[in-house]
Amino acid sequence: MGLFDSWRRASKQQSHNSQQEQAKEEEKIKEEVPSPAANLEEIEEEQDVTIAASIEDAEVVERDVSRETFDEEEGFVAQPIKKYADKKPVKHAIGTTKIIAILNQKGGVGKSTTAINLSAALGELGKQVLLVDLDPQGNATSGLGIDKGQLEACIYDVIVSERPITDVIIPDVCDGLDIAPSTINLAGAEVELVSMMAREVRLKEAIGEMRGKYDYIFIDCPPSLGLLTVNALVAADKLLIPIQCEFYALEGVTKLLDSMKRVKNYLNPSLDIFGVLLTMSDRRTTLSKQVASEVRKYFPKTVFEVEIPRTVKISEAPSYGMPITQYDPNGKGALAYKTLAQEVIRRG
Repeated sequence: MGLFDSWRRASKQQSHNSQQEQAKEEEKIKEEVPSPAANLEEIEEEQDVTIAASIEDAEVVERDVSRETFDEEEGFVAQPIKKYADKKPVKHAIGTTKIIAILNQKGGVGKSTTAINLSAALGELGKQVLLVDLDPQGNATSGLGIDKGQLEACIYDVIVSERPITDVIIPDVCDGLDIAPSTINLAGAEVELVSMMAREVRLKEAIGEMRGKYDYIFIDCPPSLGLLTVNALVAADKLLIPIQCEFYALEGVTKLLDSMKRVKNYLNPSLDIFGVLLTMSDRRTTLSKQVASEVRKYFPKTVFEVEIPRTVKISEAPSYGMPITQYDPNGKGALAYKTLAQEVIRRG
């Protein structure tokens, strides 16, 4: 028992010593490791320093309010649409006004896109251009950043109600470019014109008073051969026909030419083709090359040298309310339309 007692006392003493050593190590660890609260305070201090540094280094970007006004209830709203009376003065002498209808009875061939971008490109070259949106869809109107909901009147009121065209023209939407906008109201004009006198010359009479005030007047026509298109054919001096470099785009061109000949024989003897424009061209495909070749054979003297390429930027530009010459001025789409504008000027 004596041996056992001495061994038990030795074990207790050893256990007590080990507990003391363990307690000392835990105290040392607590001193080395900071408490969670202290750690959190240090992290917050570091974040505050980082945020302050970021604020000091950040570039200040001012909000562009040139086209906005402030309303206490609605906040920032679009600026009121300008009137024709507020148009900037013309700095050069206007010669003979050329009225050109952009027409193809097939939809989706680039009529509105060409109307917007060609007009803007000519404006940048110092020309005065009026774009008449005669399509009820109003793509040329919205493609230039105009909110159709704010319009008090449009080209419908000019054709049906004989309102002066100066009442609806929005000036200076781009450099040298004005627009006579369209809304969905124009869709009813086809029916209303049927019973009206001199229904084919309504647009011609309205545009006639603008001769001598613009170098070019472009008419963006609807994709049909109805009364609106007939009005455009009667009002125009020349036709610009966009043709997509696809097989189906070739169909219907014969009917378009037949309609042009009938209008020329009975209503507008001076009507002729100004030019044929190949659009959405992709020279990587055999089909695009074949269509371009066939069109150039069919219209040997009237096809423009430049072809408008199929690009994403041209498709994106209308959603930003800008022509391609502003949205992507150095892209191949903008360069193509600038080249087209120079060809148009050379043709006179």
